[in-house]
Amino acid sequence: MEISKIVITGGPCGGKSTAMSRIHEAFTQMGYTVLFVPETATELITGGVAPWTCGTNAEYQKCQMRLQITKEEVFEQAAATMDAEKILIVCDRGLIDNKAYMTESEFAQVLEAMGSNEIELRDNYDAVFHLVSAAKGAEEFYTTGNNSARKETVSEAAALDDKLVSVWTGHPHFRVIDNSTDFDGKMKRLIKEISTFLGEPEPFEIERKYLIEYPDIEWLESNPTCERIEIIQTYLNSHDGDEIRVRQRGAKGNYIYFQTIKRKVTDLKRVEIERHISQAEYLTLLMDADTTKRQIRKTRYCLTYENQYFEIDVYPFWDDKAIVEIELSDENIPILFPDKLKVIKDVTDDASYKNASLAGL
Repeated sequence: MEISKIVITGGPCGGKSTAMSRIHEAFTQMGYTVLFVPETATELITGGVAPWTCGTNAEYQKCQMRLQITKEEVFEQAAATMDAEKILIVCDRGLIDNKAYMTESEFAQVLEAMGSNEIELRDNYDAVFHLVSAAKGAEEFYTTGNNSARKETVSEAAALDDKLVSVWTGHPHFRVIDNSTDFDGKMKRLIKEISTFLGEPEPFEIERKYLIEYPDIEWLESNPTCERIEIIQTYLNSHDGDEIRVRQRGAKGNYIYFQTIKRKVTDLKRVEIERHISQAEYLTLLMDADTTKRQIRKTRYCLTYENQYFEIDVYPFWDDKAIVEIELSDENIPILFPDKLKVIKDVTDDASYKNASLAGL
């Protein structure tokens, strides 16, 4: 059984309701059992529980997040009992969405009350897909008439959209679906991005990699749509040509763990199987580390720019250069680099710049 849990998020009037029906139709046809976790905020607000009816916004958020966690746990528990090979759990917004509706102080209060941390809440999902609000690029279609819980003006909706992108930036698999096409085209791009993530019709990734000049760290760390992540990557012994690695990923003392197996298909395409693992399993797998390679320690800056998601890796053994990667759903999508990133050359096909090679330095 394969159970994947994804989030559909986005700014007000981004198309989430329509997206849910499109997702159900498309992935049911692909053989998935599709389960939907309803949006908790709308459920509570229409039921009379809201930030303006509770004692404080922080108290409301505690209620909302507690209910949201419970709902997701129930859906996961139910999924595990089903007679199905492939299950897709689709969350209408994820837990970290709530940060966009709180001050930093309120968010800290909620985390403390929940006994959790931001990394756990954000990276608890396999993938996140953000539908940009109609207030950004399709203003003539923005409306509050189809959702009684939606109150934002066009400018407020655009600002909230930016906040939501900011709070999800840093997730290992975050994609932004903009309004560069008509609405039907937007929905088709969403389905394609989800299909690519799930490996339908085949599990592959299209990744471009560039060598860049050492980036302006101050600019990155001050950018609201950039998140700093600490990574320790260890390569394991492999006897069949696969690349197997485990990774510790997080920040501020809070980490999650992954195992990844990669198999090359073409120069641009690779089969990739990645799964969350527990800390205990991570420590066990470390015992099978390839001792001919060193651990890769790096600081990754996840940057959302022009609705594209860049991962900028800064290594401790370089002070004049770094590497930026971007995953694409189509080989022909143009890449829009920020002016602050100075590209030296494309190293996608240069094996000497792959992490496995750098681990052998």
